[in-house]
Amino acid sequence: MRWRDRSKVERVEWQSRFTLRVITWVFFLTWSGLGLIGSVRHDRTSYVLSIGLMVVNVAQCLLADRHTNLALDQYLGRVRVPRALTATAGSLVVVALGLIAALAATGSIKHGLIAMPLTFAPMPFSGPYALQVPPRTFLRRGAVCAVVVIAAAAVIVRPSGGWFAGVALMLAVAAALSLLCFRCSAWNLLVMWESEHAREVEARLAVAEERLRFGRDLHDVMGRNLSVVALKSELAVQLARRGRTEDAVAQMTEVQRIAQESQKEVREVVRGYRAADLGAELAGAQGVLGAAGITCTVTGTAPGLPSDVQSALGWVVREATTNVLRHGDAKACRVTLAAGPEDVVLTVENDGVAAAGGGRAGTGLAGLRERLAKVAGTLEAGVVDEGVFRVVASVPVGRDRTDGPGTGEDDGDPTDTADTGQDRADAGQDRADGAVGAAPSARSGQAERTGQAERTGAARRRDGGR
Repeated sequence: MRWRDRSKVERVEWQSRFTLRVITWVFFLTWSGLGLIGSVRHDRTSYVLSIGLMVVNVAQCLLADRHTNLALDQYLGRVRVPRALTATAGSLVVVALGLIAALAATGSIKHGLIAMPLTFAPMPFSGPYALQVPPRTFLRRGAVCAVVVIAAAAVIVRPSGGWFAGVALMLAVAAALSLLCFRCSAWNLLVMWESEHAREVEARLAVAEERLRFGRDLHDVMGRNLSVVALKSELAVQLARRGRTEDAVAQMTEVQRIAQESQKEVREVVRGYRAADLGAELAGAQGVLGAAGITCTVTGTAPGLPSDVQSALGWVVREATTNVLRHGDAKACRVTLAAGPEDVVLTVENDGVAAAGGGRAGTGLAGLRERLAKVAGTLEAGVVDEGVFRVVASVPVGRDRTDGPGTGEDDGDPTDTADTGQDRADAGQDRADGAVGAAPSARSGQAERTGQAERTGAARRRDGGR
């Protein structure tokens, strides 16, 4: 995976893994290598034992690369470190300590710099091991191993008291470095991944909440209307059976009117007929993209736009935001709003588009073109540069807008032809009241008519019963 294709957390994890693996090699060169060069004598035995110790140290570092990766994965809850790998790393520590003891026993050491290779010997093992066990267990077992090493050194080398204090201090420093470097880095990574997972859960909950809201709106629109339709249909059946055909026809006409109004209200809910505020959509886009780790910048203003233009551009922002989240791997998104004397132009541009994406054409963009056509607007969308996708919506705000196609409120649904003259008058009054208040006023009028219809139906049922 290329660097720019990685998320921020993946980049931090790669950097942490690289750093932890390099640390082992740095300590090998600065501690074990320099310590051996400055402390062994120039004879054949010293050279053989020193070369053997260097070979073991290199093997420790090579094994520590894989051991560190697997131990970090285990700490993050992905895999388990094989016991054979841990046992092999521990065995190399024992071999390295044995070679150091052989150097001391054969008199190949000139002075106390051998304490540095002695301190490095457990480090390739202790770093990854600090990620496999709890800190208290690590410190307890580390203390036991340090006591064993110092006791063995006392028997083999018979050093002075200052030497013991120096070795104990160096081993304590090595244990602290293992905990600080490995454990703290892994803990930071774990927190970042948990935060990333929390953002994903938050996004899914937001989608679920929106679905529940849509379900509630649909229930509010259809629940009572369907109850009234069922009641009036039953009443019409009873009246028809009693020969009161005129009353039955009147009831079915009322059923037809309620069904048409219900159909119109359902279209308003499904197609988002209620006006979308452009400012609210821009602020919402910044919040949603920021929560997803995408930098979103909004520049420009266009005050005083008509409500229908604001609604159309608000839907462009909403659809473009959805595309940024669902397609590609965007890191930045730029929204520009430019108002001129004759038109207003909204531009949404984001990076992270796959080369094979082909422009992300779909039903969402087609729906936006239909919405913009109602206000004589145009939409252009496509890949404009390598990995860059741009959506440009232009809407005239002068006289030209009234001459464009689709300026009426008809959405092209064939069922609109069944609307009565009173329905068209009501729709015209709703448009005069404004797009934002259209849906609430329609629901209020529908509730009043529904109550009246229920009372009428109940009265006629009682008449039919008599």
